[in-house]
Amino acid sequence: MQTILITGTFSGYGLETARHFLANGWNVIAAMRTPSPDVLPRSEHLRILPLDVTSDKSIAAAVEAAGPIDVLVNNAGIGVVGAFEATPMSYVRKVFDTNTLGVMAMAQAVIPQMRERRSGAFINVTSSVTLAPMPLAAAYTASKQAIEGFTGSLAHELAYFNIRAKLVERGHAPTTRFSQNTSVRIEDLIPAAYADFAKPIFEAFAKPAMTTKESDVAEAVWAAVHDTAGQLRFPAGPDAVALYRHAV
Repeated sequence: MQTILITGTFSGYGLETARHFLANGWNVIAAMRTPSPDVLPRSEHLRILPLDVTSDKSIAAAVEAAGPIDVLVNNAGIGVVGAFEATPMSYVRKVFDTNTLGVMAMAQAVIPQMRERRSGAFINVTSSVTLAPMPLAAAYTASKQAIEGFTGSLAHELAYFNIRAKLVERGHAPTTRFSQNTSVRIEDLIPAAYADFAKPIFEAFAKPAMTTKESDVAEAVWAAVHDTAGQLRFPAGPDAVALYRHAV
């Protein structure tokens, strides 16, 4: 039975992905900043570990406690929506610390054991913002675009050791907690000069023509894990799929 470690499993995409793999007979290590055993069904195949991907000490402890990991899903992330001009650089650094450096640090911590076994897979969850330019998301887009390039390069680098690296590009889901996973208020990031520009954009965000369900992301991760054709990108959700097709 294979073991998968998923970061950011307290809610949303990570939680649903953990449920999906657990229901399909995997050993699941659900990692979250604040462990909560009540969010997942009790199972002998489930372990919940504390993990802060911005802390080297926390990463080392979690990886040691996890033991052999067949698949790592880097799902933990934070968002930021607003005018870049008004976004504090301290928060931009926080976004990169989680969305970019956190992913890289987790990969670096797990690569040695996979290299020694000459098997394993990394699934890095990014976003549909990497598929088409979107306004009021400059810092967030940059943090995710960095992981797109990182994963593509890593896929080549680790193929020599029979380790796979994949991308899951999730679409927009206004009902998830992701948009609330921020310590800055959107209102504070929209100066008066941007109000007329931002209004129709936020209206479109609130009522998108297509939305991504949590199950869409879980199924995309499942497909990425089991892919043997060398596919790098797996769009998740109808909006992401539409953007992906247009991009290619």
